[in-house]
Amino acid sequence: MISAVTDWSRGLFRVTVKSYRAMRYISRMELFVNGEPKTCTEPVSLAQFIQQLAMKGDRVAVELNREIVPRAQWGDTQLHDGDRLEIVHFVGGGAYSH
Repeated sequence: MISAVTDWSRGLFRVTVKSYRAMRYISRMELFVNGEPKTCTEPVSLAQFIQQLAMKGDRVAVELNREIVPRAQWGDTQLHDGDRLEIVHFVGGGAYSH
């Protein structure tokens, strides 16, 4: 737990850490996308990650840790170290004629 006390009139700012674990800093996060390892240097949402991959969000479906994530929830879905994503990209094709 982190607590902070601020008294700007006396120029004080004190931070108390009651758990070393709270100070843990993640320098990188490893994700697995379609079985391939990918590295992120900062926490991202699913929507941000799809953008980083330069994919159009309206043309992909995403499964996160074996659960399909509805597109409306991508912005609220934070990715974590070790997450496994399966991303299916829809591609249009030509016309069929006889």
